[in-house]
Amino acid sequence: MTASDTVLATLDAGVLKLTLNRPEKLNSFNEDMHMALRAQVVRAHEDTAVRAVLLTGAGRGFSAGQDLGDRDPRKGGPAPDLGHTLETFYNPTLRLIRQLEKPVICAVNGVAAGAGANIAFACDIVLAAKSAKFIQAFAKIGLVPDAGGSWSLARILGEPRAKALALTAEPLPAEKAADWGLIWKAVEDADLMPQAEALALSLAAGPTLGLGLTKRLIQAAATNTLDEQLDMERDLQQQAGRSADYAEGVTAFLEKRKAEFKGK
Repeated sequence: MTASDTVLATLDAGVLKLTLNRPEKLNSFNEDMHMALRAQVVRAHEDTAVRAVLLTGAGRGFSAGQDLGDRDPRKGGPAPDLGHTLETFYNPTLRLIRQLEKPVICAVNGVAAGAGANIAFACDIVLAAKSAKFIQAFAKIGLVPDAGGSWSLARILGEPRAKALALTAEPLPAEKAADWGLIWKAVEDADLMPQAEALALSLAAGPTLGLGLTKRLIQAAATNTLDEQLDMERDLQQQAGRSADYAEGVTAFLEKRKAEFKGK
């Protein structure tokens, strides 16, 4: 399987749909998949035709995390440098997802384990099939949560639940993840992709400049003081208020018609 095959990409009506495509390996990440996914996230940054991203997985799972097939200790040799793996492959892609000022929707269609779960949590809106489970599998093999998991779990759930999930590696069903606020919602399996695609299309047709600024604001709120956040709201609202999207939105409202936003 070549690099271009490990992540399928289609662009339609402003939605860049990315499908992790190693179903025989539960879409676990190897170097090809890492680089293919990153290339598509870079494309989303650079291509103005991309107005929203939808990330999902092929087959019966979203992603089992890192492919451990090449890390078999029985093969001998030096111990792997997992810090290098994170710095070279995971961390740059996660930063790109968080920095992308366009909506990123994740449709979790089955098990999301280890880094697979934490990549989902880096996205802006997560929908999951009711049959899906999120597993912090690191504790089962003597590792620590990575791919941003220690940050997202603690930030979203708080220390008690974050520690329990990370230390026990207990599977978290999608419906409980939604009840806890870790994801947006859990839906019937058959409804997952129709709902995710409809949401992505709706966001792509929206005022994406303002949506991107909103994403920036909300992400900054965790570390800003109230004064800093008020100043940031002022500055970004000034920028949004001068946009063509704002003018179109107000005009469409006054003319009682559907707005046609351009993301500018």
